[in-house]
Amino acid sequence: MKKKPDLEILRGLLFTYCIENTKNLEREETIASKNINDETELSELFDILTKPEFLSYREDEQLWFIETIEHYLSTDEDFESVFYLFDTYFEDDIIDKRHFMTVLLKCLNTYKSEAAFRN
Repeated sequence: MKKKPDLEILRGLLFTYCIENTKNLEREETIASKNINDETELSELFDILTKPEFLSYREDEQLWFIETIEHYLSTDEDFESVFYLFDTYFEDDIIDKRHFMTVLLKCLNTYKSEAAFRN
């Protein structure tokens, strides 16, 4: 059974960056050291922190994240609801949340392809 797109699941995937997440000074410093409005630095951050998390999910869950982002990017969704009341360790505010999600989607697709290639 295919799961419907759900913006709420993206908060779970991004919980790594939330200040409510377990204290980890090294992780916090890594997050704060990156310019999240720069595509290269954001991708590097995703590679360090999101990739292991994403790869720990089952394949159907990985697909759900990817399809959810694809679905909402195909609409006029601004992703404000994903970040509303979501305090992060990011040093700066996310200027363009759609671009943030586009970079995340690109990275998730890469991780999924790399994992499939290894298997």
